[in-house]
Amino acid sequence: MDVPRMYLGGGGTWLEMVHTEGEDWRVTASWYSSLTADFTAFLTVEEVAEFADGMVARLSVPTGARFSARVTPGRNNPLTLTAEPVGERFAFFAWLTPNGDDEVCHLQMEINPADATELADGFAALRAALAV
Repeated sequence: MDVPRMYLGGGGTWLEMVHTEGEDWRVTASWYSSLTADFTAFLTVEEVAEFADGMVARLSVPTGARFSARVTPGRNNPLTLTAEPVGERFAFFAWLTPNGDDEVCHLQMEINPADATELADGFAALRAALAV
């Protein structure tokens, strides 16, 4: 089975969330190596599955409207993505919060536009790898 993972971006700006074991997920991001984040997030498979399902639904039938999705609705949310339509593509604004902690620095970054179909396929692959 493939390791469940989500990857957005390319070049100098990217974001990745990878399942490591149990309820541990590694969230890593880089903005041209000037701003980086690398932390463990504690998420259930069900939370990630619901997040992936929501992203697939919105990206598979693009409405041309901006939308936002959180990995988990709880206070410990490590990642929020806001998708901004750019033609047939979406640019993402990522808001990362290590451990959902108010006492740490947040990282907010923009990820260049990517094709909506490719994005939907990527989130569908994440969902399929979760086996729930």
